[in-house]
Amino acid sequence: MEELFKSFCAFGADKAGSAGAAMLDGAKFAKMTKDLKLIDKNLTSTDVDIIFTKVKPKTERKITFAQFQEALKLLAEKKFPGCSDALEKLHAKMLEGKGPLVHGITKALKTAAMDRLTDAAKYTGAHKERFDDEGKGKGIAGRKDVVDDSGYVTGYKEKGTFDKKAEEQE
Repeated sequence: MEELFKSFCAFGADKAGSAGAAMLDGAKFAKMTKDLKLIDKNLTSTDVDIIFTKVKPKTERKITFAQFQEALKLLAEKKFPGCSDALEKLHAKMLEGKGPLVHGITKALKTAAMDRLTDAAKYTGAHKERFDDEGKGKGIAGRKDVVDDSGYVTGYKEKGTFDKKAEEQE
């Protein structure tokens, strides 16, 4: 049960932030009940929020594992009213589920309009300068004005050909 608690605590946290003590906030507690399919007509999401508020200290926003176990007792009483082994049933139901699930991942669209909008060959003006002839981004050179110390004026097309022309005339 502690591994399940820690997995929901760590969900969405960056690598550096997960090094501290494992604590669960209200949103992740609600997510846990939804992901493990504990929500039904006996246990609603409002009940989950109320139970979380009961077990956490007034000044805190997160609960520890000991407070989590207390919340599970309250969840079990609410989900399985009048049942003597409610906590065991709740534990079994929770362990059936997997860890935190990712919902609502945005998928890239593949439409003709999206192809036209992302085709760098059709860009004009200042945006055109951000890409090379093959349509690949120039990186920082495409976003910032890089000072050219070559001695040629901006936009001169035959840059670097003066020495070649001078040799040809000799």
